[in-house]
Amino acid sequence: MFVENLRETLNLGNKLSHKLNPQSIVLLQGPIGAGKTSFVQGIAKGLSISEDITSPTFAISHYYNSGKIPLIHLDLYRLENVSSAKEVFFSEEEEAIQRKAILVIEWPELIEPVIENFWKIKISYAKNYGRHYEIRDPKNLSTFS
Repeated sequence: MFVENLRETLNLGNKLSHKLNPQSIVLLQGPIGAGKTSFVQGIAKGLSISEDITSPTFAISHYYNSGKIPLIHLDLYRLENVSSAKEVFFSEEEEAIQRKAILVIEWPELIEPVIENFWKIKISYAKNYGRHYEIRDPKNLSTFS
């Protein structure tokens, strides 16, 4: 799926939010600057979250509780080894279960093998401008559009 600009990125995240349930896990892959946090802002908009959504790169996780479903936004970019990433993931997954929250994870490559049921979004730069999104459903891994 081709997305031309920020507005379309936010709309796509909003659209996906309506398919998510408490305890859904969303993995976001893509290069720096591809729009992962903007996509999360769209999800948050769809969940009626009122807080500003910012990148958790340095904090590692941010919690948003004001919406229809709580959202935990996790960024594993700064974690360099699998054991650290797993430790953070399992802690945040437990928190998501307790809060009945959606867990969105940027830079999930180190932990993807230990997760069983998740949405997977791959974002890549389009040739001249915009982004390509590949969105996979957790149940049958079909493409979402």
